[in-house]
Amino acid sequence: MKEFEATITDLSHDGKGVARIDGKAVFVSGALLGEEVKLRIRKRHRHYDEAEVVELLTRSPHRVEPLCRHFGQCGGCSLQHLDAASQIEVKQRVLKDNFERIGKVMPDTWLPPLTDEPWGYRRKGRLSVRSVAKKGRVLVGFREESNPRFVADITQCEVVHPALGPKIGLLAELVGGMDAAADIPQIEFAAGDDIIALVFRHMVPLSERDQAALVEFGKQHGFAIYLQPGGVTSVHPLWPEAPRLAFRIPSGDAAIEDVELEFRPLDFVQVNAGMNRRMMARAMELLDPQPTDRVLDLFCGLGNFTLPIGRRVAEVVGVEGEHGLVERAAENAARNGITHARFEVANLFEDQRNAHWARQPWDKLLLDPPRAGADKVLEYLPHKETRRIVYVSCHPGSLARDAGILVQKHGFRLSAAGVMDMFPHTAHVESIALFER
Repeated sequence: MKEFEATITDLSHDGKGVARIDGKAVFVSGALLGEEVKLRIRKRHRHYDEAEVVELLTRSPHRVEPLCRHFGQCGGCSLQHLDAASQIEVKQRVLKDNFERIGKVMPDTWLPPLTDEPWGYRRKGRLSVRSVAKKGRVLVGFREESNPRFVADITQCEVVHPALGPKIGLLAELVGGMDAAADIPQIEFAAGDDIIALVFRHMVPLSERDQAALVEFGKQHGFAIYLQPGGVTSVHPLWPEAPRLAFRIPSGDAAIEDVELEFRPLDFVQVNAGMNRRMMARAMELLDPQPTDRVLDLFCGLGNFTLPIGRRVAEVVGVEGEHGLVERAAENAARNGITHARFEVANLFEDQRNAHWARQPWDKLLLDPPRAGADKVLEYLPHKETRRIVYVSCHPGSLARDAGILVQKHGFRLSAAGVMDMFPHTAHVESIALFER
């Protein structure tokens, strides 16, 4: 295919270099802002093309050598070739651009970015599994960067928890030796403080031989082994009989009092344990919970924020749509001796304005929604009594949209905002914002 020379004038939302050839946008994998490259088009679309770098003609001063040997093939990370400080600058620019373009609002103050250990941080994720006849073996890993339909041929991962990351190749060998090798589509992993759980999804019943192989692998490497023969409710431990997954949020920061959360391997928990602790400390600092406060925590999950808040206020109510998470949040509160927290089950993407908790006055709100954001909730909340909102976001576009709603409809000002590097070496932008009346 024909090659072109081009200058990279921007980075896209997923970390690709952006160039223009004959006026058409071209997204170039592996290219950085300011670089001149020789590129090859690998896929054409009506309004844009996708390309790969054939040769670097000029090199960005911010380019570094990727640590991972599979960078460029595996689609798990897109920014390993960019130095850490520049990665943060890219994410801050994305957040700023979204506020300006979508929300039509800017923060009074930019918070300093939150960062933590950039390697071995990922304690939760899903590994794809594929038996490839042409290779004569099983592949375990993330999807390919160039073709997400395929599983990248990797043996290790530098961003996965260090007890598991170097053993991706061993997992592939394990599954490749099983009778059900062609019928295991994925392995999910979840790391507590003391043990890592591996959940093997299997489409056919496992033979005694296969189960014995999984148990032996778990014993040899210190993993808890779970099986998933059907939906999420079918997940059950194979070995040991009753593993305990939990993580502690220590009270090293004055803003947080020690709590421990137990969870199940498919429950949502923050991927990055170190950043979760830093994020919680900042959220508590911004929320500034007082002994007389009544706080509403929406999209509360397992009580990641609810429990620390509950140690400091008169009352906190956590609301979450998944029954199982709410049950475990309440159990976590009881286990930690937190008596000022209670939990409600509600689908926050449906109108809940007549729910008892939605009609009550709340001094402060904390929001931690999924990528879709919280615009449905903001149709009827907050009430006039609410004077402070902390919004934790995993998508800058939905945060910017909701910031516009809070400022223009509800009369808040966007006092402060900043990025949190929850997913180093990726283009994912996590952020936090404070709104005040």
